[in-house]
Amino acid sequence: MTDSDYDAIRRAGVLRVRRPDTEWLSTGWNGGRRTADCAYNISVPEGWERTELGPYVGDRLERAGFGTPAGDAAGPALLTGVDIADARGARCGSVTAYATAGISNPAALPMEPTPTDPSESTAVEADDAGPGQGRGTVNVIVGTTRALAAGALENLIALAAEAKAATLLAETGFPGTTTDAIIVGHDPSGSPAAFSGSGTQLGAAARACVREAVRASLSAHYATADAELPAAVDDATYGVSTARRADVFQPPLASERSQPDS
Repeated sequence: MTDSDYDAIRRAGVLRVRRPDTEWLSTGWNGGRRTADCAYNISVPEGWERTELGPYVGDRLERAGFGTPAGDAAGPALLTGVDIADARGARCGSVTAYATAGISNPAALPMEPTPTDPSESTAVEADDAGPGQGRGTVNVIVGTTRALAAGALENLIALAAEAKAATLLAETGFPGTTTDAIIVGHDPSGSPAAFSGSGTQLGAAARACVREAVRASLSAHYATADAELPAAVDDATYGVSTARRADVFQPPLASERSQPDS
């Protein structure tokens, strides 16, 4: 296999990213870790409000001709309100990334929030912030041909999220949306890599790929969409601004504890 083997095709509103026997880790619906040949990004129609996601995802993959053969593991799937035609990919070294990006449901995090922030009224409870909310979403799929050590695959999610947030802040003023998700994958039989941080070649390549893919998809989406980037949460159809404050404290020294650890 070559370094560019995380190849992708689009069909019937579905993006399929394929590399045999990839170990994937997903933050999306039915996420977690699994080994499968493919990962997917599925565009949902406007007004979509399905809650039984398993049958829906299976049906969409079948209709696109991407059904999983009997006995094979189903790959992870993400859902987006962005047209799959707006998906863009980027490659650098051992890393390939794909992104779809739209900001109709921004999630702002002001550094000096006020309790009277009017955007606070747009907040939703966690159980209500399902995949049907908003018509945006920034989904990222990142794959490396390296074999990542324990912890490095999980760190790749953190790194991809950081790169996505930095890119979106620069391009839109928001670090993300209410429904963003990430899938990362590695080749367990590839050349070993102990770390995936931003100081490594692999991490630097992943950051560059996520940046370029997100920027390109964002540009493609707003070049054709009948919408403009919102300047503030109040200008968006959906969205949240975290106006709450948390209580800050310093952990006590061990000598200050009243009882020793058992």
